[in-house]
Amino acid sequence: MRAMQDVAMDRRTFLSAAAVTTTASGSLASAAAAAARPTPIDFTKNLPAPGTFPTKWICGSSSCMDNTDPPVHVHWYNPHTAILRQNKAYSYEAPFAPLYFGNDRVLLLDEGFVQLRNDWDLRGVVDKCIEEWCARNGRDPASLELLVAFSHLHVDHYAAVNQFADRPNTRYMGLTHEEMVGFWGMTNFPEERVTLDLGGRDILIWGSPGHVISEFAYYDSYTQILYTGDMFYRGRCYISFWEPWFASMQRLIDFCDTHPVTHVMGCHVEISNDGQDYAYGMTYQPDEAPVEMTVGQLRHAFEFAKTIKEPGIYFTGTVFLCNQTRGTTTIDKNPYRYG
Repeated sequence: MRAMQDVAMDRRTFLSAAAVTTTASGSLASAAAAAARPTPIDFTKNLPAPGTFPTKWICGSSSCMDNTDPPVHVHWYNPHTAILRQNKAYSYEAPFAPLYFGNDRVLLLDEGFVQLRNDWDLRGVVDKCIEEWCARNGRDPASLELLVAFSHLHVDHYAAVNQFADRPNTRYMGLTHEEMVGFWGMTNFPEERVTLDLGGRDILIWGSPGHVISEFAYYDSYTQILYTGDMFYRGRCYISFWEPWFASMQRLIDFCDTHPVTHVMGCHVEISNDGQDYAYGMTYQPDEAPVEMTVGQLRHAFEFAKTIKEPGIYFTGTVFLCNQTRGTTTIDKNPYRYG
């Protein structure tokens, strides 16, 4: 047992040191390339960095076979932030995946629900985004390290990690709780908050369990977007563990009390603009609600949650809180009462 614990700790220490180091030696770029690159971008002025969400995302079609949209929608929120969203015709999960650029590193959060590059090439899409950013900023793509991470351990968020296994200058999160926590150098999950420096652009990270145990919240100090994964999003928030989820919501509220937040953003959209639930497995959502939410909506949902005393599905006006009802999936056939 002692040996196994020592191996796990060594693995965690290695991953955390490799992932969050901010020294010059931590960069995979050569010294010559570092010396030749342009003046670093200042990610600390004129905050929050302005940006826009699209008025409509690619959201599938009535006939998946006849769908002609690309497998992933790439939207540049601003010149240093891209948001990817999988076409629902390729997977009903259609997860969102922010791509944050710093002077030294790029962070990809979550992925599409795909494994093989010949199904659709997420890695190619990410590489194209990196090449586009580098072309605009006079950088060599080889000088940037890519970090591939995810919000939690569900396959629609990490299935494509194997596409990056042989990519140069890339580190990717492991698929165990120990490796996930260790990747960010955490020693007191979920309360501890750590900082990832992308090269002048800080990402704050802390534990956010409840939907599952191994889950994280991410806050981008540049755009001031709070990314809440699957524990809070526009749709059916499946809460597997009520007390940890409630505590995670409290941490989110406490964070919003002390930090400016422009948008709250989850991993999915499963609800229409008029508050109707799209049934589980839908591959077409023609009138879906926006992915972005407000701090006010987060606060309202938390106050609503304080009134919940038993399992069931409760609509807050923004999200469906599915308290320990994961196996029943859709609200129209759920045996639990509505709140």
